[in-house]
Amino acid sequence: MNTSTRLDKRDLILAKGAEVMTRRGYHGTGVQEIVQAAGIPKGSFYHYFASKEDFALQALEHVYTPRLARYAQALGDTRLSPRARILGYYRELLAHFESQEKLEYHCFIGSLSFEMAELLPAIGERVEEVLQSSVNILQRCLEEAQAAGELPAGEDCANLASFIANAWQGVLTRLKVGSTAPMHDFVERLERLLQA
Repeated sequence: MNTSTRLDKRDLILAKGAEVMTRRGYHGTGVQEIVQAAGIPKGSFYHYFASKEDFALQALEHVYTPRLARYAQALGDTRLSPRARILGYYRELLAHFESQEKLEYHCFIGSLSFEMAELLPAIGERVEEVLQSSVNILQRCLEEAQAAGELPAGEDCANLASFIANAWQGVLTRLKVGSTAPMHDFVERLERLLQA
């Protein structure tokens, strides 16, 4: 098997398995469910992953590396003011969820952190790294907003970035009950927070 085929199969297992684990949780997902979703023999799983924990760690990387890259790209778009970048990003997410015929959202990182962060420290550490990377991206954009006079000079951008990121995680949790109302509240409050 060449390297390209090996990576394609690994990526397929990660993508399909992460979807299953997101819906069913870590404990509710066995290796059998992961390989069934990917359409591969069970033995192939252990060709790529040492354990279910190893799979979960690699799946976090697989799911969130491109998401963080998109977030960094959106918040680094110098064609827009820093404030417009942040608000535009979250307004687009709101529009995305509102366009869904049946609102369905399950947060992979949220599910793993609730269920496994204490039980498997390696997962807890990786979840924290991903969330902190997101906060760091937002903080840099907030600092640009501050330098551009879009935020007060005395604003603590690190604290504000952490607050916004934590509020967003709460919104994603609330989406599980099938309403975008918390997301509307979030965007409205964000608009007020990001005023000079």
